[in-house]
Amino acid sequence: MKIELKHIKISDLFEGYVDSEEEGVKGYGGLLDIRPKYQREFIYKDEQRAAVIDTVLKGFPLNIMYWVKNTDTETGKITYEVLDGQQRTLSICQYLNGDFAFDFRYFHSLQPDEKEKIQNYELTVYQCEGTESEKLQWFKTINIAGEKLTDQELRNAVYAGPWLTLVKRDFSKRGGRALKLGDGYVDTSHADRQALLEKVLAWISKGSIEHYMSVHQNDNNTLELWGYYSEVIEWTKTVFPTKRKEMRGLPWGEYFNNYKDFGLSLDPKLSEKRISILMADEDVTSKKGIYHYLLSENERYLSIRSFSNRDKRTAYEKQKGTCPSCGKHFDIEEMEADHITPWSKGGKTIAENCQMLCRECNRRKSSV
Repeated sequence: MKIELKHIKISDLFEGYVDSEEEGVKGYGGLLDIRPKYQREFIYKDEQRAAVIDTVLKGFPLNIMYWVKNTDTETGKITYEVLDGQQRTLSICQYLNGDFAFDFRYFHSLQPDEKEKIQNYELTVYQCEGTESEKLQWFKTINIAGEKLTDQELRNAVYAGPWLTLVKRDFSKRGGRALKLGDGYVDTSHADRQALLEKVLAWISKGSIEHYMSVHQNDNNTLELWGYYSEVIEWTKTVFPTKRKEMRGLPWGEYFNNYKDFGLSLDPKLSEKRISILMADEDVTSKKGIYHYLLSENERYLSIRSFSNRDKRTAYEKQKGTCPSCGKHFDIEEMEADHITPWSKGGKTIAENCQMLCRECNRRKSSV
């Protein structure tokens, strides 16, 4: 891992400054990605922006900034990407560009000596380069202040390349096609912070996100990832054709990976009837868990309502502390509530259907 401390003049930082909505923001002679394509657009408040300019005018030091150094394997061209310090950098460039005034004065209206003072101000920048794993570990270490980056934003800084640019266009841009296709099925509230992209990458890689991104870093298309995501959404629509609010944000990729063939064997009409019944069942406390339950037939995903302490005490006193299964006496703290008629066979979580079993007997019954 190589980390270099550099002092960059503001005049050099501002050279070649371009702000394009789709192409991102560049500076430093076009070599620095200040805000890469489709990255979230967190914007400083006016007072924060003013504080940056005030600091520069007074000659006080700004906090250290961090740049990622990237080398094109084919051309050898070196470029940089702002990892930390994006909003300070944008504030400086926007002020020099005349986008806002400080203390009622625009940059172009300053006296020559004032302009020169700003242009000659030196920013303290750490530039880093190294292996992907080294950079990722370092980025996580320094990600301790300001507007913290998410884990996926940190990965994006490490695995920048043509493939990631295309992927972010689909999965991170507001109004992108991934959000449209998955509307009602995936959580799109934090797509601009790479949450949707991270989730889909976790699904397709089965948790090995860094490895997957490394393998595809220099690809010129996203056919594999997009094809997988499309198949997940279409499978979900086929297996559970009635869209409900409870479906939003569920790990559909994980369900697809684990239950693809079984899900397609289900009768959608029969499943719909079961879903309606379970949605109306007051004993089912996890309505979102209904879908995982139908695919796995595991009741734990439903979070069946527990018996109240009052029901437990009533059953315990009625049994006189004796476990009806093994016939031994126990303190109430050594026993667990159980449905006499199992919930799966229509038994309700009511006092009349409650019995107290010792822990060993209850475990034995549950494993049958």
